[in-house]
Amino acid sequence: MLRVGLTGGLASGKSTVAGFLKELGAEVFDADRIVAELYRSGGEGERAARELFGDAVLRPDGSVDRSAIAAIVFADPQRRHDLEARIHPLVRREITRRFREADEAGRPVAVAEASQILESGTESSYDRLLLVVAPVEERLRRWQAAGGDAEDARRRIANQISPGAAFDRAADVLVNDGSLEDLRRKTEALYRSWLAASS
Repeated sequence: MLRVGLTGGLASGKSTVAGFLKELGAEVFDADRIVAELYRSGGEGERAARELFGDAVLRPDGSVDRSAIAAIVFADPQRRHDLEARIHPLVRREITRRFREADEAGRPVAVAEASQILESGTESSYDRLLLVVAPVEERLRRWQAAGGDAEDARRRIANQISPGAAFDRAADVLVNDGSLEDLRRKTEALYRSWLAASS
């Protein structure tokens, strides 16, 4: 089974690509959803967040308020590092488990969508790294169209690895600078190349 790490900057289109890959037959799972599960009341992520930041980052139901966490860590690189040091190993452990399950189920390709693969230096955990890139202004437009704040987007983008630095570390790059149908065609062509190479 081919294990793919799918990454890209904020609003680059990686979740759209993940959806296309799932339609094509890949097993796809999202690190962001794994984090959400870890942040549930009583979860390992909730415990880590409470130990690092106190009860102020918890919702009334005991789960982690991710917007409260984001406000803290994007303003303080050291606190972001402290959180990532606790959360990233938990996410990697769950990704490894899901890859194993997909392999046992006979899937030809499994894809882990995760925004921090390059920042955390974990690309060697995958057979291939797929990077999705898009022009910054287009990314800002998409973020705002979805109800996001432009200044928040710029702050998040500044905390992510630059596309130029990311290019050299990715086996595959999809440039999302056209229509949705263009991106679908590029994704299909790439997926078929993976299957052909592994057959």
